[in-house]
Amino acid sequence: MSAKTTHWIIFAIVAVLVAVSAVLAGPTVTTAAFLTLCILSFLYQDNPYYKIAEHLMVGVSAGYWVVLLYYSTFQDKVIDSLESGHWWYLMPLVLGILMWTRLIKKWVWVSRYPLALYIGVSAGVAIPVEMKAKVIEQLYGSIDLVTQMHTGGGSTLLTINNILILIGVITSLVYFFFSKEHTGATGFFAKIGIAVLMVGFGASFGFTVMARVSLLIQRFQFLLFDWLHVPRA
Repeated sequence: MSAKTTHWIIFAIVAVLVAVSAVLAGPTVTTAAFLTLCILSFLYQDNPYYKIAEHLMVGVSAGYWVVLLYYSTFQDKVIDSLESGHWWYLMPLVLGILMWTRLIKKWVWVSRYPLALYIGVSAGVAIPVEMKAKVIEQLYGSIDLVTQMHTGGGSTLLTINNILILIGVITSLVYFFFSKEHTGATGFFAKIGIAVLMVGFGASFGFTVMARVSLLIQRFQFLLFDWLHVPRA
């Protein structure tokens, strides 16, 4: 039996199952279950059903964001502003239109100017925010740990916790100090910093995996209870 014939047989079986499911479970639940199984089918191998679900997800997501950005950004920032007499909003409108010149080979160079301005402004806005959230606030937190230990505030467990955090912060910074060779005491603290970093990366990775596993469990619960109506224990 050729591969083409096998694909058509599988398609016929899937079509029959979908039709029966649509009658028993309803079209909405059936569509959601069918698309879920299409995505999970990639665990076996790449196939047309996975590609259909993948392209549908990308297309729907793109269409959703286009409509959302139009009404939440373009409508408010451009159309409503121009109707209110704020003509200076023509400048970002023109810059936005110039970005589309990347689609024209002879005018690609024009898009570099609005793109450079956009990246520069975005960096100027984002860098202070990131510095405050991820550097300055972290420094304040570390200083607060020292203050709590100096004043003797909090319980014994809190003091031990503060000491461990402070050691982790200092040793991690020592690891990234490359002006001195990591030998002797510097090397010892750098190795502790590596261990602290690995614990942090491992915890972050574990949290990410658990989040994905939670999504997988939710999908299986949907297939079993909402679609197949398996009795709950």
